[in-house]
Amino acid sequence: MTPRVLYKRLALAEVVTWTLLILGMIGKYGFGQDWATSVGGGIHGFVFLCYVVATLAVWTDKRWSAGTGILGLASAVIPYATVPFERSVERRGLLEGPWRLGPGGDRPGSPADRVLAFALRSPVVALVVTLIVVAIVFSLLVTAGPPTEWFS
Repeated sequence: MTPRVLYKRLALAEVVTWTLLILGMIGKYGFGQDWATSVGGGIHGFVFLCYVVATLAVWTDKRWSAGTGILGLASAVIPYATVPFERSVERRGLLEGPWRLGPGGDRPGSPADRVLAFALRSPVVALVVTLIVVAIVFSLLVTAGPPTEWFS
């Protein structure tokens, strides 16, 4: 899967899960259905973390500027911003081509390059490790509760 396809799919998934979360909030606060945010929030949280990992991977591989990478990460926090951001970087040619650090690609230089190159050259191991890390972070966040309650 190319960086463009991965990023396009996750940007769209993030928009869909924002909708689930917002519908869940309407269900909870408008109709007293507390379970609604648990479902939408959980799905959205998992996809959010996957989008963040993908943004970091594409940022590293495509050598985005710091500003572009940070904007990509910020787009996950603003409802429905991932698709406009993805379209913007695609229009600018920042998602073109195969993975630079994939098999037979460039030699990794920085520590971030080495991690990504390993992930792209050992995809099964990387997928398992990534899913475990995302699941652990997701579990910790679920245990911490909604962000509105973290500092109260």
